[in-house]
Amino acid sequence: MQKKMQKFMVVHRDPNISWDKVEENWSKMVSVEPATWVRTYFNADEKVRYCLWLAPGLDELKKIFSEFHIAFESILRVEETVPDIWERQYAEKMEAEERADTIAEF
Repeated sequence: MQKKMQKFMVVHRDPNISWDKVEENWSKMVSVEPATWVRTYFNADEKVRYCLWLAPGLDELKKIFSEFHIAFESILRVEETVPDIWERQYAEKMEAEERADTIAEF
């Protein structure tokens, strides 16, 4: 039975790594098992990368980075939200609160 994939944000902050090496690592990360690299947000000047991964767990990600000799500052399990989801949930919450605040008259 396959474990459920979880989302992880990995922070890489390595001022000594060349940008060529970062790009080389990205090409290797595309097809690793058992995790999936989803996307990276980066600042090339500061050499900071925020990478979103899907993995069965933290240990699997640490193993991948260890095998490829890729340093990381932190790995944090995360959830995702976007304005569309937030707005819908907020509207539903406000409607529920409005209904709850209605006092029945006797």
